[in-house]
Amino acid sequence: MAPLEEPSASLEIEFAALRSERGVLRLCLTRDPASFPDCHDDAVAITRTVPATVASLRLERLAPGAYALAVIHDENGNARLDTFAGIPREGFGFSQNPAVGFGPPRFAAARFALPAEGATQRVRLRYLL
Repeated sequence: MAPLEEPSASLEIEFAALRSERGVLRLCLTRDPASFPDCHDDAVAITRTVPATVASLRLERLAPGAYALAVIHDENGNARLDTFAGIPREGFGFSQNPAVGFGPPRFAAARFALPAEGATQRVRLRYLL
């Protein structure tokens, strides 16, 4: 008898509305609400850094379930979201493209289901300055 395979899914992430192709996109994909949006202290979170010239990214072998995704357009490549008086100077976006007020959205606003057959998330980057 063959061993049972763990179910796995793929996630296609499309990036929209980047204002430039400079720098990199930094991604955080997590299932833990306490680790959203920066994947801090989440040992199983998936983080990626890709060139800002990339229009999409495919993540494979993910367990089906509920996730939230955060993306930062790190235009100057300094590995952080630059701010001025608390207002982001670089782009940011989230799965489900929720409304953003003061601070990042909660996990519940960015949460999406990843079924075994896979899914696509189109993340629209926003720039405030």
